[in-house]
Amino acid sequence: MLAVHLLAFHFTKLKEDQIKKVDRYLYQLRLSDDVLLDVTARFQAEMVKGLGRDTNPTAAVKMLPSFVRSLPDGSEKGDFLALDLGGSQFRAHQVKVFDDGKQSSQLESKFYPTPKEVMQGNGAEVGHCCIAAAALLCCCARLWDMAQLSSLLVQLFDYIADCLSDFMETKNLKHKKLPLGFTFSFPCKQTKLEEGVLLAWTKHFRVRGVQDTDVVSSLRRALQKHQASFVPAGAEPEKVLLGNHLLDIDVDVLALVNDTVGTMMTCGYDDQRCEVGLIIGTGTNACYMEEMRHISLVEGDEGRMCINTEWGAFGDDGALDDLRTEFDRELDLGSLNPGKQLFEKMISSLYLGELVRLILLKMTKEGLLFNGKVSAALLTKGMIEMKHVSAMEKYKEGLSNTKEILTELNLFPSEEDCVAVQHVCTIVSFRSANLCAAALAAILTRLRENKKLLRMRTTVGIDGGLYKTHPKYAQRLHKVVRRLVPTCDVRFLLSQSGSGRGAAVVTAVARRLAAQRRRLDAALAPFLLPPGVLREVRDKMRAELEYGLKRETQAQATVKMLPTYVCGMPDGTEKGKFLALDLGGTNFRVLLVKIKSGRRRSVQMYNKIFAIPLEIMQGTGEELFDHIVQCIADFLDYMGIKGARLPLGFTFSFPCRQASIDKGTLVGWTKGFKATDCEGEDVVDMLREAIRRRNEFDLDIVAVVNDTVGTMMTCGYEDPNCEIGLIAGTGTNVCYMEDMKNIETVEGNEGKMCINTEWGAFGDNGCIDYIRTKYDREVDEGSLNPGKQRYEKMTSGMYLGEIVRQILIDLTKQGLLFRGHISESLRKKGIFETKFLSQIESDRLALLQVRRILQQLGLDSTCEDSIIVKEVCGAVSRRAAQLCGAGLAAVVEKKRENRGVECLQITVGVDGTLYKLHPHFSRILQETVKELAPQCDVTFMLSEDGSGKGAALITAVAKRLHNVGQK
Repeated sequence: MLAVHLLAFHFTKLKEDQIKKVDRYLYQLRLSDDVLLDVTARFQAEMVKGLGRDTNPTAAVKMLPSFVRSLPDGSEKGDFLALDLGGSQFRAHQVKVFDDGKQSSQLESKFYPTPKEVMQGNGAEVGHCCIAAAALLCCCARLWDMAQLSSLLVQLFDYIADCLSDFMETKNLKHKKLPLGFTFSFPCKQTKLEEGVLLAWTKHFRVRGVQDTDVVSSLRRALQKHQASFVPAGAEPEKVLLGNHLLDIDVDVLALVNDTVGTMMTCGYDDQRCEVGLIIGTGTNACYMEEMRHISLVEGDEGRMCINTEWGAFGDDGALDDLRTEFDRELDLGSLNPGKQLFEKMISSLYLGELVRLILLKMTKEGLLFNGKVSAALLTKGMIEMKHVSAMEKYKEGLSNTKEILTELNLFPSEEDCVAVQHVCTIVSFRSANLCAAALAAILTRLRENKKLLRMRTTVGIDGGLYKTHPKYAQRLHKVVRRLVPTCDVRFLLSQSGSGRGAAVVTAVARRLAAQRRRLDAALAPFLLPPGVLREVRDKMRAELEYGLKRETQAQATVKMLPTYVCGMPDGTEKGKFLALDLGGTNFRVLLVKIKSGRRRSVQMYNKIFAIPLEIMQGTGEELFDHIVQCIADFLDYMGIKGARLPLGFTFSFPCRQASIDKGTLVGWTKGFKATDCEGEDVVDMLREAIRRRNEFDLDIVAVVNDTVGTMMTCGYEDPNCEIGLIAGTGTNVCYMEDMKNIETVEGNEGKMCINTEWGAFGDNGCIDYIRTKYDREVDEGSLNPGKQRYEKMTSGMYLGEIVRQILIDLTKQGLLFRGHISESLRKKGIFETKFLSQIESDRLALLQVRRILQQLGLDSTCEDSIIVKEVCGAVSRRAAQLCGAGLAAVVEKKRENRGVECLQITVGVDGTLYKLHPHFSRILQETVKELAPQCDVTFMLSEDGSGKGAALITAVAKRLHNVGQK
């Protein structure tokens, strides 16, 4: 018993000594966590370099856009074909994807050998009569006449096409047109999903004439060769004759996929958290979902795209030179591509066996192994493969395997030799796992930072023989990754048939997205207004302006063209203290405005805001005006001016028919107001009566003013060329200075008068029904005033959010959004306020923030949902700006014709939150005006408080003109 213990102790001591000896010899291959974190930082820098348009040409890590923009969502279904080229075997697959709620799929495959002559021959000429192609002959003999084969020269892609035709015939798919995904496991530069130019061969492939060409085009040409020059009588045109067999290769190549991307997509089908793909096998690579805004190589910044890092080339620019050992350099010099794929040569199974051989050879030459005796086998390149390394590292039988393998190499190892060789294998494979973990940590960190998360949960889809078959590799990789990125909770999901099934999943997703795109385009098509339609809208608006100005047609006109009795613009001599009231929405303002004239003319304002409760807005008229007077009394007390009888301008932002500047009869409520006993009444008289009822103060009501007129006057105070006012906010309206001779509804022909168009009612007579959508009709029918203010309901902030909500409901019903589930939040009218359009469409807002906005609204969205919502918002707001621009073009053209000039220079004063706060509304409106009124040079000037300052200025101008009249 003692002898056994002594023997075990002796062996353990011997093993420890040998391990220490090897550790000292290979200290450069043992990497500390600090070194690995440094590698992570280096790879992060390489990623940024590869993503940049200017830096990509010199980047070693190419960060190739894959044009895979979406992960599976479980709704994919159908039959698909997949081809997989990337190793010693070529595979053809039929994949059936089921939309059964379980995200299940069925894979049927057939393997074909990839002859050496195909892998390393001339891409244009590969003979089928070679011995290496005999395996192909046995499976395709029924397709080819042997006499023809002796002289036929076939390209690489013809070989692939031959295998596909055989597979389709085997599976009885000849008469089906199926979508196909092509897994091509070599670096390609893609400009779209179904196109890819080969950058370089890897993995022992060296086919001439293929590099720098589009591999999908090559495959399509090869498939087309199966379309015969003649078609037998009765056969369909798609069927072709080859040899003695009628073939039908009717496929649609929809996607070119890297095997790494295929792995991510396969795992993403099973786990929707999967957004990283990793291959550790003959070669190595990783891909992940990157934010589009960071990919300057591709146009657009919406959503995400899978980036194929091609990280095997990491270090090709010298970034890893300090970590590469003499063995790495020797291995590289003896490879088919010296100086290339240096990271891959430190990691992948294609090279690790050779790396072990080179280490053992040097140690033997230095007398550290096998008594210094080198065998011919140890001198032979390729004699130690990864399968040998894995066998030697097995937990229990590793040492016996090591002895057996070394004996086969004629090395006759001692126990010490076996222990040392096993530890060499461990160090080499452990370094591989460490380096792989360091680079993967960089990707995971970038994903977490992109999402702005303190902690991230994600899944890495993984495939490759080294990961699958090595006894300890996976465990080592997982452990090191979790140590390097403790802020990421990572699940490693092994891919099943990733490269084949993944290509089919990519194709299925592409087909789903294409179908979704067609339906989305159909839904949004009515919002796309071509120039011809916008010109028609301009001309119809111009006609309605004329109807409203004429006495005989004004009563029937939808655009009422209301005279405001504002007959002058500020001239700079206005001065004094004025009160201004502003009623136009859910808030009511009272202002004290001090105007100074002269060289240092200025306007000072003091104001207080009061809420108008819904029950007041929709109660009685007496209650509404009593509430207004209560607010005025509070303000006068607040300012200490209750005893002063100040001139007052009343901004009343609703359609009024005026008989003079201080008389305004309400035509009809808008913007949600419904107070009774007001329509048809003079609002100035109602205000005076409410003041008398309170009997606390008296005011000189000089003018009742529309907010649009106030906007024009405010800008006119700064720019005498301003003769148009535009409101684009909660509501929309335009006013302008019209020649008195054109206003038939008012006596007199001299001078000008401001016309309040009240253009929000444009189209109430049906003249623009042909551009109204079903969503516009739904919003109109659900409004407080169905059939009224139709133009306003297509262009103003009060309604745009509701239009968007109606579209989102429709798209959700079609299964294009929110997984087909209409949430209770989405059912709530008014939940989607127009301010959210402005936020969502902001160029500075990442999709992650868009998702957060939607989540605040109770809408659980994916990244793809966010893209669609943003597109819907853009379509609705763009149409609004274009329609507003078309209407304004009609007004400026009228002004030009009034003046009788070839080219008009004019300023438009603008106010309104939609114009001011929406990121694109103002630009699109201005571009539309420029296109539709090319002879008008229009300057747009933002108004500063037109409804308050403007009302005071109108009052001041009215007092000035009144005083002039008295003199």
